[in-house]
Amino acid sequence: MVVARSVWVAKSKLAFAALALGAGAGAATIARSDDPATSLKLCTTVPVRLFRLSVTAATIAFDYQYSLLGLTEDSIERTRVKHEVHTRSARRLEELCFKNGGIYIKLGQHIGQLEYLVPQEYIKTLRESMLNRCPTSSYEQVCQVVKKELGGSPEQIFEEFDPVPIASASLAQVHVARTHQGQKVAVKVQHMHMTDTAAADYATVELIVNTLHRLFPSFDYRWLVDEVHESLPKELDFLNEANNSIKCMDNFRRLSPHIAEYVYAPAVYWNLSTSKLLTMEFVEGAQVNDLKSIKKLGVNPHDIARLVSRTFAEMMFKHGFVHCDPHAANLLIRTLPSHKSGMFGRRKPQLVLLDHGLYKQLDSSTRTNYAALWKALVLADAKGIKENCMKFGAGEDLYALFAGILTMRPWNRVIDPAVDHLAIQGNASDHSELQMYASQYFPQITELLHKLPRVILLMLKTNDCLRAVNNALIQKPSVESFIIIGRVSSEALIEEKLSHANSLFTSLLVGFEQISLEARFLIMQVALWILQLRAAFRLY
Repeated sequence: MVVARSVWVAKSKLAFAALALGAGAGAATIARSDDPATSLKLCTTVPVRLFRLSVTAATIAFDYQYSLLGLTEDSIERTRVKHEVHTRSARRLEELCFKNGGIYIKLGQHIGQLEYLVPQEYIKTLRESMLNRCPTSSYEQVCQVVKKELGGSPEQIFEEFDPVPIASASLAQVHVARTHQGQKVAVKVQHMHMTDTAAADYATVELIVNTLHRLFPSFDYRWLVDEVHESLPKELDFLNEANNSIKCMDNFRRLSPHIAEYVYAPAVYWNLSTSKLLTMEFVEGAQVNDLKSIKKLGVNPHDIARLVSRTFAEMMFKHGFVHCDPHAANLLIRTLPSHKSGMFGRRKPQLVLLDHGLYKQLDSSTRTNYAALWKALVLADAKGIKENCMKFGAGEDLYALFAGILTMRPWNRVIDPAVDHLAIQGNASDHSELQMYASQYFPQITELLHKLPRVILLMLKTNDCLRAVNNALIQKPSVESFIIIGRVSSEALIEEKLSHANSLFTSLLVGFEQISLEARFLIMQVALWILQLRAAFRLY
């Protein structure tokens, strides 16, 4: 009862602090603002949103403390009760994100990808809902944004404008339209409340997370709030997004010409775009995890999985300019417009990249160190893994954990020389093993996430998104994506060495290393084919 009473007192203090902060923020807003209507809106909405946040956070914390009180650590009863609390808390968090919208949904999306840190109940609840059930702005609000940004109503600016959005995300929604010149376009319109409440929402989320960390030191998600704070302003600038898409395609043409035609970003209509409204070419395609639509296109899912892996490996290890939000809704598949066919007449896929708001630029050192780390992981090189993990701040006590987070495999499997050592089996025992590690090493994982460079945290998120896409496409254990990552990371390192070679002898050494690596990956690929054939024969 003493513990429960203390937690309840903490909960009350948290709610009181929220109200006090909300009142203070409202007064400050009125004093500073030149727009009375916006001031009034903020003063009425921000305290309500803050109160929801504080009550939800305190309720979740109290539920964990009270429900698990007195239960033996490894007992069956504690496991059962903990599952129930995880499920209740995930639903409370989901409800909060949908009610408050905006930055809260963005945070919910991040949490839904943290499979190495967050209980599975949160992953299942948040991953799908945060991507596919985002709230929409009313058409009246859309009209206000269009008029403010482009100087007229949607009906004046466009020949046609569908008032019903075809998609809605945390920051904006997309409408189909047609220009006066007859081109079909996708118009991305920022949610109005993002402009009004983003700064206040960030401040309140930061307050609650810091307060919870003080009350419960094991609860430490400050790094996640810092990441959203850094990336959100860039994502809210749609002209920055447009420029990112141009730079991305230019990188493929210059640095990866062998796959440039297989990767595409919709063209931007600059005369109909601003920082809060983006007009792009409308591209028809199947969402990357929509297997039924993909089969109708006549494209092999394995070809798509290989293309996705190759595309993002090229970005990470060769371009150093990485699309960091590659969840399924942002990746479309269509057949290659040139109508080229592969073996046996199979149609070749083209990957269409959407939502270019969140990119990270890797400096040369980070890019090569990250490539060297992935090369070591794929080749099960324990010494190389340790050396390169330590370059990112994962020291003697954390490098094995970092390797496990990157591959979602325990250390003994990471350094296993078997060709399929990184294959995730995808069964219940496999997931339970991963969750056990997440629970057992929670404090160490939190420490690691604080030590890693901010850019690497987004690489982790990118890895998580790509893993989910690959699992949806292949739907069975596979290491082919890892072999592709190993090849591209090795190619990037060879190119880097050749660019710094200052003698013929050095160039020859690098050339021999390249031949050796290519032979090694060829052997791995052949071994993988043999394993796949054996598995196929066992099915018969």
